[in-house]
Amino acid sequence: QVQLVESGGGLVQAGGSLRLSCVTSGMIFSLNDMGWYRQAPGKERELVAGITSRSNTNYVDSVKGRFTISRDNAKNTVYLQMNSLKPEDTAVYYCNLASITGRAPRNNYWGQGTQVTVSS
Repeated sequence: QVQLVESGGGLVQAGGSLRLSCVTSGMIFSLNDMGWYRQAPGKERELVAGITSRSNTNYVDSVKGRFTISRDNAKNTVYLQMNSLKPEDTAVYYCNLASITGRAPRNNYWGQGTQVTVSS
């Protein structure tokens, strides 16, 4: 079975940085396009960054230039480096499979997520 375990969140001041990790199992990780999603209270879950099996990347406009997604196939892990954090980045962050459509997958792979809180 697929397992996705996120970590690395925390409380930071605006302008600070965090590095999130997502360790995967139960899949051939190197073949999958992966993404980081976030959800704030009262808002829809959104894809913020995606990375293909070939390590091509894309980002939602609001995080371009600040966030960097990467992957380490030897560790079955995808990362999200978040710099210049803003209060509006506050959300629970999840990893999952990603599609060019940007829509959150309707699967049962979602993990616990990791909370990111940015104070002003």
